Amino acid sequence: MNPRFLLDTHIVVRWLSDLKKLSREQRRVLDDVVRHGMHAGVSAMSLVEIAFLGEGRPRLLVGVNDLLHQLDTNPTFRIIPITPEIAQQASALSGSLRDPADCMIVATARIHRLTLLTSDQRIVESGLVPVVA
Repeated sequence: MNPRFLLDTHIVVRWLSDLKKLSREQRRVLDDVVRHGMHAGVSAMSLVEIAFLGEGRPRLLVGVNDLLHQLDTNPTFRIIPITPEIAQQASALSGSLRDPADCMIVATARIHRLTLLTSDQRIVESGLVPVVA
C-alpha cells in the first residue's frame, strides 16, 4: 500500500521522540496510520536533515542513530528517494520556499500527490501542497 501522507522532518522527529508538540490533527492522522496498518512517507531529504540533528540539539530524547534506525526498520515508514523530477521541481520552488530541504520535501509531496504533515508556517501559507498542520 502506498502512503497517503508525507512527514516533514520535524514531524518525524517529534513522533519518534514522543514529544507532545504534534497538533491534535497531526496526532489523529498518525494514530490512524498505525491503527490501519498504513504507511507514512518520509523523504530521503529528511534522512539527511536527521543525520545532522545531533549538532547543537541536545534536547532530543532519542539519539540520531536511533531515529535513523527506526526509519530504516519500522515497516510504517516508506522512504521516498529523491529523483531527478523531484530535484527539478524543488529547484522551481526555491522562489517560494527559501530552505532547500523544504523545497525538496514539498516537491516530493507534489510529485507523489501526498498530503504533507508539517508545522512549518511558510509551507502551510504557501498553498503549494495540501497539509495537515
